[in-house]
Amino acid sequence: MHYTAKTVVAAALSLALSAGAAVSAEVTLRLSNWLPPSHPVVKDIMQPWAEQVKEATEGRVEVQILDAPLGPPPAHFDLVASGAADIGFSAHSYTPGRFTLTEIGELPFLTPSSLANSLALWKVWQEMLADKNEHAGVKVLALFGHGPGHLFTTNREVSPLSELKGAKIRVAGAVTDQLVQGLDMVSVQAPSSESYELLSNGIADGIVFPYESVPFFKLDGLVKHGLRVPGGLYNVSFFMVMNQARFDSLSEEDRAAIDKVSGEALVRMAGEAWDAADAAGLTALEGKVEFHDATAEETAEIEADAKAIYDRVRKGYDAKGVDFDAALAMFREEMDKAAP
Repeated sequence: MHYTAKTVVAAALSLALSAGAAVSAEVTLRLSNWLPPSHPVVKDIMQPWAEQVKEATEGRVEVQILDAPLGPPPAHFDLVASGAADIGFSAHSYTPGRFTLTEIGELPFLTPSSLANSLALWKVWQEMLADKNEHAGVKVLALFGHGPGHLFTTNREVSPLSELKGAKIRVAGAVTDQLVQGLDMVSVQAPSSESYELLSNGIADGIVFPYESVPFFKLDGLVKHGLRVPGGLYNVSFFMVMNQARFDSLSEEDRAAIDKVSGEALVRMAGEAWDAADAAGLTALEGKVEFHDATAEETAEIEADAKAIYDRVRKGYDAKGVDFDAALAMFREEMDKAAP
């Protein structure tokens, strides 16, 4: 074949245009994020998932993690449901009373690891809770929980438990609020991002957190004592959701691709990432925090306090026509399957 300068230029231009089309996303989904870029949820969950979406859709769909959030943490569900953001993440407990069914993943004494808790919560939600429409207006990409939650204090001793009476503890949501009040402490409701200010200024005497969060929010120079029980004093359940109409507007091929890297795959990645962060967090606390594992008597006292929490969550299930005992049995069974 004879190539003229004109045909060579035309061929090069055609190749450049086709290459450009291959790498240029047809759809950009905006993910509103309120956590620092270095947080494990961002660097080990959001960013890898965004890369997986791009790869699974062969570059047609790109997830843009915004540099600044479109609103405060408690607003993120509604930001996504309204379409102000395409995708968002937050804690169910930041809007108390709204998500009563996912509280099963936040109960005391249940969490062996983030992975086990997250997979169990996802399975129970799929099988027993999804049709109750607590997440109306969004497509649920994943639900997950962090690792076992503990109580950390600045100067208060954590044993005997009477030492904690009147202590002001930063909490987030109904479960931790009820837990600390039941043990004669005072709850201070605030997002995790405000923790350092609360403790450093003496507004709070302590905080409930998993291992990971203490050094991440730079509290390892403030807290001196830690109280632990088997399975954790509590957990927090999180959602990662997408606007339903935005999801439905995608091609069938791209919807299937996003589904492939979301759901259980994303839940598993989130659980593994949080467990790795907890392990690193615990290492960072060595020599800085004196941990006390509750005695049998102290554990019994906390369990007695926790009964009221279980009873309240049960009432929430009853109100929505869900068998709490069956859900709890399934939750425990799924955790046993996932536990190492």
